[in-house]
Amino acid sequence: MHGRNSQLFLINSLTFGLEVCLAAGTIFIPPMLLEAGVEERFMTMVLGVGPVLGLIFVPLIGSASDSFRSKYGRRRPFIWPLCMGVLLGLLIIPQTSTLVGLLTNCECRWPQISLLVFAICLMEFCGQACLTPLEALVSDLFPGEEESRWAFSFHSLMLSLGGCVGYLLTAVDWTPSDTVVYLGGPEAFIFIVLTFIFLACLMGTTFICEKPTGEVGVSRKAKSTACFCFCPVLPRLKLLPRTIFSLLNVFPQLYSLCSRMPKVIARLFVAELCSWMALMSIMLFYADFVGERLYGGVPSENPGSLGRTRYDEGVRMASLGLFLQCVTSVMFSLVMERMVLCIGPRKLYLSSVVLLAVSSAVMTVSNSIVLVTIMVAVTGFTFCTLQILPYTLTCLYHSNAQVFFANERDNPHGHHRVLLIKSSEMPSMSTQKRTNGCLSGTSGGTSKTKHLQSNIPASLSRDLNVSVTMEPTPAQPPAIRGIGTDIAILDSAYLLSQVLPSLFLGSLVQLFQSVTIYMACASLLSVVAVYFSRKIVFEKADMEACR
Repeated sequence: MHGRNSQLFLINSLTFGLEVCLAAGTIFIPPMLLEAGVEERFMTMVLGVGPVLGLIFVPLIGSASDSFRSKYGRRRPFIWPLCMGVLLGLLIIPQTSTLVGLLTNCECRWPQISLLVFAICLMEFCGQACLTPLEALVSDLFPGEEESRWAFSFHSLMLSLGGCVGYLLTAVDWTPSDTVVYLGGPEAFIFIVLTFIFLACLMGTTFICEKPTGEVGVSRKAKSTACFCFCPVLPRLKLLPRTIFSLLNVFPQLYSLCSRMPKVIARLFVAELCSWMALMSIMLFYADFVGERLYGGVPSENPGSLGRTRYDEGVRMASLGLFLQCVTSVMFSLVMERMVLCIGPRKLYLSSVVLLAVSSAVMTVSNSIVLVTIMVAVTGFTFCTLQILPYTLTCLYHSNAQVFFANERDNPHGHHRVLLIKSSEMPSMSTQKRTNGCLSGTSGGTSKTKHLQSNIPASLSRDLNVSVTMEPTPAQPPAIRGIGTDIAILDSAYLLSQVLPSLFLGSLVQLFQSVTIYMACASLLSVVAVYFSRKIVFEKADMEACR
């Protein structure tokens, strides 16, 4: 257990590093786009490009990593290329103007904007997509219901701690520092710090030992080398073509898996989608909301002007609010396991969504910066719950697949049919042909059937009913549904929750000329989330309503 705990820490150290970068990006990226000359409606669309790419590729990554086999394990060949994308984005974003100046003499702004948008989308997509194989790695190490709840509580804790560091970095006014001025300003300084933090967290993955037990198709030599320390990067890069081929190869399989999504997963997906959409409508645009609505700032004005100064102050205050949100999430992550045992997952999930609805409604109507900050801090409870319970429920479904995936065509444990036959009919079985492959020809059936026939006394009633379990062999083998696939589906809900607000909220803000639309939509979506959260299957007794 001690070894697994250390592995859990190493996995989530990278989770921590990713969340630090994504949290800081949530604060810095919208003002950077607006300062570069991007309109508000296009700014929100840019924020949605990364999640759109994630919707396309995250399910592929999850499904491909379930069946991928290499001496480096299943998950890490996908983790490392995505981490390289995050690192590249961190290096490009603060230096777009410098790079454009070196590459071209054009004085127009579109080359800088294009490069900035590319780097932002690259970092956002790779950072969010990388969480899927990391979460699958956690579920590999801790497959049971109770241990997975504890493991994902720690996962949520590290996510929240990463958010705390990211938002705290952006909440500090770094302008007076001479070092910051020398490095090119607050944005450049923050991204340099983020790069070093991410590299330090990334190095910890070299000590990760993927679980070798129970992996079908992995050679003995591959299992012995699944745990390693400091293997060079070059062999991992050699895996890249095979990784890409594996992704492309699963498109048909992915369609089959998604089209046959189990009802329990579908219900969980819809509820999580609505809940995340409400929360993301707050988190993605909270800095813009505080800077413009509560502080009366203007992001498009020149640096140093009154409107821009107020906006920057509002952004730093928003960073403080999101920092407190992460602190709240950390606190609940520490006690989440006890709360689940005391209150139950159903009441816990529903209460978190109801609290989100109340908080977003208060933020919609209030002009008090103190009250709004308290409300956004309270939503940390919802953030923590959404990071833990859906993944715990997924582990529960897969650990009891015969119950929760019953009557599903892609039950990973297969289905068995029980045939009731009368003892009077049993002699004729030796000459019958079975079309499903259990018995064949006139050879007298399988050895188990022969043994069954020979051990039934003749004195028994000829109407005796005997149950024989038959396993039909389908004409075409069904796609194997691993837990990585369903985790990727849940991650797709998280990504889709960013896409839809990004596509529509910017246009609504421009239409109504008010950033209050962000919070109003969050409040409405929270009410919808409460309705669908009541449909989630939390235990075996809920399966009756799912049929």
